[in-house]
Amino acid sequence: MRVWAPTGEVELLLPTEAWYGPDTPVRRVEMSREGQWVTAPDLPAGTDYGFSVDGSPLRPDPRSAAQPYGVHGPSRVFDTAAIDWSDENWAGVDGRGALIYELHVGTFTPQGTFASAIERLDYLADLGVQLIELMPIAPFPGNRGWGYDGVSWTAVHEAYGGPAGLAAFVNAAHRAGMGVCLDVVYNHLGPDGNYLGAFGPYFTDRHTTPWGSALNFDGEGSEYVRAHLIDAALRWLRDFHVDALRLDAIHAMIDDSPYHILAELSDRVAELEVELDRPLTLIAESDLNDPKVVTPTAKGGWGMDMQWADDVHHALHTFFTGEAHGYFADFDSEDALEKVMSKVFFHDGTISTFRGQPWGAPVPAEIDGHAFVVYDANHDQIGNRAQGDRPAEHLDRTELAAQLALVLLSPFTPMIFQGEEWGSRDRFAFFSEHADELGKAVSKGRIKEFSTHGWEEIYGDTFDVPDPQAEETFTASKLTWEAKDNDPEFSSFIRALIEIRASVECFASPDRTASSLERSETGLVLHRGAGRVIVNFSEQPAQHPLGTLLSSFGEVNSAETLTVGPRSIAVVINEG
Repeated sequence: MRVWAPTGEVELLLPTEAWYGPDTPVRRVEMSREGQWVTAPDLPAGTDYGFSVDGSPLRPDPRSAAQPYGVHGPSRVFDTAAIDWSDENWAGVDGRGALIYELHVGTFTPQGTFASAIERLDYLADLGVQLIELMPIAPFPGNRGWGYDGVSWTAVHEAYGGPAGLAAFVNAAHRAGMGVCLDVVYNHLGPDGNYLGAFGPYFTDRHTTPWGSALNFDGEGSEYVRAHLIDAALRWLRDFHVDALRLDAIHAMIDDSPYHILAELSDRVAELEVELDRPLTLIAESDLNDPKVVTPTAKGGWGMDMQWADDVHHALHTFFTGEAHGYFADFDSEDALEKVMSKVFFHDGTISTFRGQPWGAPVPAEIDGHAFVVYDANHDQIGNRAQGDRPAEHLDRTELAAQLALVLLSPFTPMIFQGEEWGSRDRFAFFSEHADELGKAVSKGRIKEFSTHGWEEIYGDTFDVPDPQAEETFTASKLTWEAKDNDPEFSSFIRALIEIRASVECFASPDRTASSLERSETGLVLHRGAGRVIVNFSEQPAQHPLGTLLSSFGEVNSAETLTVGPRSIAVVINEG
């Protein structure tokens, strides 16, 4: 094994008994230096080890595969070559246009493990899910958390089942006909258990992010940092058979070099895709509204296959809920929803009042809809609300079904958040398990964050902010599976929408130019080539031109005209 440590004196530390904390006795093994690297003999699988840098206590391996004792304890050798794979016939899944299902391993089931999630895979496959997106699974402090404060790019959170658990989940998902996407965080590391800076210049003060110093992608020593990131990403795709990576907040991956780190990653993944002979997908979360994110590297872009489209969510949310505070303010516009359903970005060079400046650029016509992931809810848009409340708490059944219909039958790549398909009202709050002073600071910061921006107007007398450090905030965020059969009509309609998207050409098409949304006197009509989604929000029947009915929610009748009943939805194919 080897470690990048350009200047430090590094020793290999091997605990001589079961690890119980920093006072555990260790055996020190001298390492040899080869340029900027220090090396030691490889250790057998299952060995616990760590490093001492310039006489420090034991530090985890920057390229750790497992952290069985938490983020401050020793690493453990894990042999990926010993994984017993049974997915040799897996041909892969292209993320573009696939139905994505986002879940958090710790709250998806009562047990909160990969093993228990495997038991729900047949359900997801039957639903029509094609790509399961796991919120971050990197090691983080404590047992419960969202995972965006992880401190390793190569290990797997032990409470979920560690690397063996992840491999078993991917294997089972492939057997069930679904791909797996990992949410990875390459823009920062968490504050607790992050020892990378002790080994070398992984961070730089030349750039800053909302989390502090930026990763060093363009300064002295950056070639090693870039290699570490790319090796980590390729390892998930190659050694763990993962199908896609969702890159968190790439706008905070600051790189002023001629060859942006994202473009380099994209090119390397493209090479691996050829080698493995199966699709590999990179999905970016970006706040930039810049089409270069999904423009091929050969054309000067960053080469991501897809990116999240928050503007679509914001326009949907503002239209259906009427909330127009904070970053929703600009979307309280007569044409916001109509614009994003074909143009993707509302801010495409227009003034963003929330940011106080012009923002974004238009999406060229050659970039089709499948390059953009859309949703009416996700972990951010639910969990970053004061109480973690879902749209189902604020919309009636027709409104909720209509919102999902616009997502699922849009020209974009649809994503649903765990439980949405049955109208779950389970809250998904922000939760963590930090120690001592950091935990107190997180709790206080959360309350302060929601002391403004009009949240009192939304919640009224019920306004409070759940303590993220409290265990009950975590347990209350777990999915209530017993509720999935509470509204069979709603669930059946969502399943029908998924089937229509998969089987009806005009609704499967990524052609944004053949899509338009219009408001009628009684509701909305989404045109998708020869297909229409008709929503009647009124209390009276609404008449529309005839079409072949594919599915409906509520009362819909066909005679000389198509009659969509009060508070009803129809999905039709135009006749003639």
